[in-house]
Amino acid sequence: MNDLIYSLNATMPVFLVIAAGYLISKTGMFSEGFISSANKFIFNVCLPLMVFSDMARTDIRTAFHGSLVAYSAAATTVAFVLIWVGARLFIEDKTVIGAFVQAAYRSSVAVMGFAFMQNIYGGVGLMPIIIIGCVPLYNIYAVTVLTFEANVPDGAAGDRKAKIIAAAKGIIRNPIIIGIVAGSAASLLRVYDHLPLICTKTIDSLSSIATPLSLIVIGASFEPSEAKKKLSLSLICSAVKLVAMPLVFVTAAVLAGFRGEALLALVIMLGSPTTPSCYIMAKNMNNDGVLTSGVIALTTLLSSVTLTLCIYIVKSAGLI
Repeated sequence: MNDLIYSLNATMPVFLVIAAGYLISKTGMFSEGFISSANKFIFNVCLPLMVFSDMARTDIRTAFHGSLVAYSAAATTVAFVLIWVGARLFIEDKTVIGAFVQAAYRSSVAVMGFAFMQNIYGGVGLMPIIIIGCVPLYNIYAVTVLTFEANVPDGAAGDRKAKIIAAAKGIIRNPIIIGIVAGSAASLLRVYDHLPLICTKTIDSLSSIATPLSLIVIGASFEPSEAKKKLSLSLICSAVKLVAMPLVFVTAAVLAGFRGEALLALVIMLGSPTTPSCYIMAKNMNNDGVLTSGVIALTTLLSSVTLTLCIYIVKSAGLI
């Protein structure tokens, strides 16, 4: 019973805040303009500052977890390849492959991961280390599959090349990746301790609203009606994301010797729902937006059960 209570305390407050965002949005308090602007504000300002401040405060020389970075990168790569090959072999409608693959492997670890770790440990813990291993690859692999599986005429190959170049520039300019790089540099140089108090308090204030505002916006953006469209394929994709990936790669992580906070960080990375940014990328790169939004809706809803269960299992086994 104590393990179940631990698991519920770890996950349910996060999902209740998401539910609050959904219910509040139904009152008409949030406009589409507000939700769109809040998403941009979180992505471009709050999350990068949160990553920066947490990494800058960490002594990377002693806290860096090379095996965790390597495992999160390897798990992301293997999952991406297997899902793409499987989708190519078994999905008859080839127009949805890009959307299916991206939604199946890509987690909202930057938002949900921070939320869960803060709820459990009172800080982001090893999540910035996990992000180093998986987030850059999330973006690179998404660009790859969405480009090659895009629904464009055969003569548009030149456009695909231009998109790859533009997307590569976008990856380099990604605010979260910039936050990781800047935070790592600040940690190595130990500059954060020497910043004026007025600067650190400002950064802390903006960082502190990243998680709750992100969860509210996720809830406000939730559209149950989207989950009804292409339901069978959405359910299969959600099962891959929430069941198959944690089952395979958490088991492998346990066998590889991961325990404690490192294992919990991997559980959260692998079991978190599909990131809402998948929809924006799918739509902008001529892939299936309906399937993507349906998977986002389903995984956000179902992960409240699957992720809680996964944490409960590893906690009951004495692994965290």
